[in-house]
Amino acid sequence: MTMLYDLTVPAYQNGLKALSGELSKASAWGTDNGIGELQFAVARLAPDMFPLASQVRFTCIQALQPLSRLGGIAIPELPEDATDFAGMQEQIAATLAVLDEIDRAALGDDMERAVGFDLPNGMIFDLSAADYVLDWAQPQFYFHRVAAYAVLRHMGVPLGKADYVAYMMRHLRPGTAPAA
Repeated sequence: MTMLYDLTVPAYQNGLKALSGELSKASAWGTDNGIGELQFAVARLAPDMFPLASQVRFTCIQALQPLSRLGGIAIPELPEDATDFAGMQEQIAATLAVLDEIDRAALGDDMERAVGFDLPNGMIFDLSAADYVLDWAQPQFYFHRVAAYAVLRHMGVPLGKADYVAYMMRHLRPGTAPAA
């Protein structure tokens, strides 16, 4: 039986671990190329988009919100953007620590139960648990996850799809990796 946990927590853990690896790579690349941590933290794709530090924080928040909305689980607040790589890594580590403690049954298996939530602008949504996960929670997580990746690429960090889906390497059939 598919549990709501199965549709959320493992994917968030994979994405956050990959994001952590990308930030580590960006930190080293920035040091080698004279780009400071604050430059990365405030970098954005467009003037009306949030900067990297916000995208990382929002990725973490989007991984935590389903725990609260689906399981009534208390989640930590992440009210401030980090100003450096260490702070962004701390946010990811804190989020992963919460995700690591969630019991698989905690979010339940009732895909049809009602889930409602409101946004700061006053909009209120009423969905089934399945629609919430598939139409809101997952897209929100990946939107901010991809935005963070895109900011790092925009800054020149040599990342590729293998970095974005680093967790897939555990599934690689032996002998099928391309020669370096």
